[in-house]
Amino acid sequence: MSEPNRKPAATGATAAPAAPATDERVDERTARKVAEAARETEWRLPSFGKQLFMGCPRLELIHPHPRPAEEAAARGEAFLARLRRFCADRIDPVRIEREARIPDELVAGLREIGAFGMKIPEKYGGLGLNQLYYGRALMLVGSVSPAIGALLSAHQSIGVPQPIQLFGTDEQKEVWLSRCVNEISAFLLTEPDVGSDPARLRTTAVPSPDGREYVLDGVKLWTTNGVVADLLVVMARVPASPGHRGGISAFVVEAGSPGITVENRNAFMGLRGIENGVTRFHEVRVPARNLIGREGAGLKIALTTLNTGRLSLPALCAAAAKWATSIARQWSAHRVQWGRPIGEHEAISTKLAFIAATSYALEAMVDLASSLADDERNDIRIEAALAKLYASEMACRIADELVQLRGGRGYETAESLAARGERGVPAEQVLRDLRINRIFEGSTEIMHLLIAREAVDAHLSVAGDIIDPEAGRGDKARAAVRAGGFYARWLPTLVTGPGSRPGSYGEFGPLAPHLRYVERASRKLARSTFYAAARWQGALEHRQGFLGRMVDIGAELFAMSAVCVRARMDREADPGAGAYALADAFCRQARVRVEALFEALWHNTDAHDSRLARRIMAGEFTWLEEGVLDPSIPGPWIADAAPGPSKAEDVHRPFP
Repeated sequence: MSEPNRKPAATGATAAPAAPATDERVDERTARKVAEAARETEWRLPSFGKQLFMGCPRLELIHPHPRPAEEAAARGEAFLARLRRFCADRIDPVRIEREARIPDELVAGLREIGAFGMKIPEKYGGLGLNQLYYGRALMLVGSVSPAIGALLSAHQSIGVPQPIQLFGTDEQKEVWLSRCVNEISAFLLTEPDVGSDPARLRTTAVPSPDGREYVLDGVKLWTTNGVVADLLVVMARVPASPGHRGGISAFVVEAGSPGITVENRNAFMGLRGIENGVTRFHEVRVPARNLIGREGAGLKIALTTLNTGRLSLPALCAAAAKWATSIARQWSAHRVQWGRPIGEHEAISTKLAFIAATSYALEAMVDLASSLADDERNDIRIEAALAKLYASEMACRIADELVQLRGGRGYETAESLAARGERGVPAEQVLRDLRINRIFEGSTEIMHLLIAREAVDAHLSVAGDIIDPEAGRGDKARAAVRAGGFYARWLPTLVTGPGSRPGSYGEFGPLAPHLRYVERASRKLARSTFYAAARWQGALEHRQGFLGRMVDIGAELFAMSAVCVRARMDREADPGAGAYALADAFCRQARVRVEALFEALWHNTDAHDSRLARRIMAGEFTWLEEGVLDPSIPGPWIADAAPGPSKAEDVHRPFP
C-alpha cells in the first residue's frame, strides 16, 4: 500500500460550491417522517437510559460494572502498550499543529502497528479489539494528538468498517474489511445545504438500465478523511422506479473512481491536522454490489452505526479531561500568589475540584457505555448519545477552566511558551480542538432532540394518534383507551421507590445517598415529562428548551450512576485510591446542576426569547449592527471606508 493519497484541491476552489438550484421544498412534516422512518422503533433489549427517563432506573443493568473477558483484556492491553510506545517515540504534536497535517510517515507507522484495524475482526486481518479497548486506544492517541484521534475514529467508527460489519454481506466483509486494515475510509453524508435534515439530501444514485451499477452525482461537505481516503461510505438518494424501491441508500465507493474531485481542503479553528474537504461526484459509476444493505436503508444504517460510533468522541473528550487534570494539578500546586499555591485559594480550588471530579465521571461514562456495548445484552442507543452529549459539553467547560486557571499562559500558544523558555502547554489548543465535538456527529441541539425523541417514545407510542392531526376519530378513540390504561399502570410507580427508603443502595456506602437522589430525581423527571406532554401534547416537539433541559437532567443522572458504579469497582481493586472521594465530589456538583435544571423547566425566558428572535430575523433591530465593519464581505470598500460609523448597507449585504 502506498502512502496516503493526499488529493490536491481543484485549481481556484476556495469554498464549498453552492448546492444546485431547485424549487423543491420539504415541509416540516415530510422531514419528520423521513427521520422517523430511519429510527429503530423497537426495544428488543433493556436500556438503563430508557428506564431512567421513565422514572424507574434499573441499577442491575449497570451494576456490577461489566468487565471484559480475560482474552479480550490481554489483547487490548498488549496493543495499548505498543501504541503507547509509538505515541511517545514517533508522534510530534507540535509539528502536526504547525504544518496542519499528519505526516505520511506517521500514517504509515500507524498502519504498521495495526491502528487502522483496531475494531476489525482478526479473521479479516484486524486486531479484534472490543469497544472498551478501542475507546482506551483513542484516549491514549488523542491525548497526544486529537487530529490523529479524529483520523482513526472517523475511519473505524463511522467509515467503511462499522456499517459493513453491521449490515454487509459475507462477501462484502471479506472484501472491504480486509482492505480497511490498511486503507483509510471516510463517511460522506453532509451536503452544502443539508446538515441534520436528511429529507433534503440531493446527491443521487441512479440505477443503470441493466441494474449492474449506480451513477452518483452530487456534492458532499466536511468529509473527514475524505482528502486522503481510499474508500468512502456515501449516502445518496436512489430514485424510485420499477424494480427499485428507491430512497436514501449507502454505498461503498472507491475514492479513486473517475468523476470524483476533491475541490477544497477545509481549514478549521482546531484539529488542524485533519484531512477534511469538499468532494464532488460527477457521473461516478458504482457497482451494484457496493450497495450496503438494501435501497432506502441508508439513514437507518447511518443511525445504527452511530449508536456505538458516537462513543469515540466521548473517549477523546475524556482523554482531554484527564490531561487537563494533570496540568491543572501541577500548575495549582506550583504557581504561588499572595504567599500560597494558587490551588489553596478557593477561587482556584473550586476549578481544580470540578476538573478532576468531572474527568473521573467522563471516563466512567464512556467506559460504562463501551462495556455495555461489548456485553451486547443492553440497548445502548440512549447511553451512547448521552455520553456524546455530556462529554462534549463538559470537556469544553474543563478546557475553558484550565485556560482561565493558567491565566495568560493558558491563552498563549505552546510554541510561544517554549520559545521563551517555558513548558509548552497547549491549553488554548485543547480548547480549540475540543470545540468541534459539540458539533461533530450531531450537534448539542440535535442530540437534545434525538435523545428527547427516544425518551418520550413510550408516551408517543400510546398517545400518537391522539395528537396526530391526520388520525381519524376512531383512531383517536382507540388511542385514548390505550393511553388511559398505560398511565393508570405507570403513574402510580412514580409516587415512591427505593430512593425514598433510607437504607437502599447500602452496598455503595457513602455514595448511597447519591444513588437514592438519582432514583428520586428520575421519578421527578418522568412526572415532569408527563405534565409537559399533557400540557402541550403535539406541540411538545416545538418546546425545545424544555426538551433540552429534560435531556440534560437525564445526562447528569446517568453520569452520577456511572460514576458511583465505577467508584465501587475501583474501590474493590484499590481501596486507597480515593475513588469514592472523586465520585462524591462529582455527585455533589451534579446535584446542584440538576436542581437548577429542574427549576428552569418551568421558569425560563424561552417564550420571550422566541418572540424576540422572530423580530430580530424580521430586521427590526438592524440598527444594532451599525458601527462595525464585516470583514467576511469581500470588496475594496473595507480598505476605502472612512473612519467613523459604517453605512448600514455595508453591514447588511445579503449572504452570497
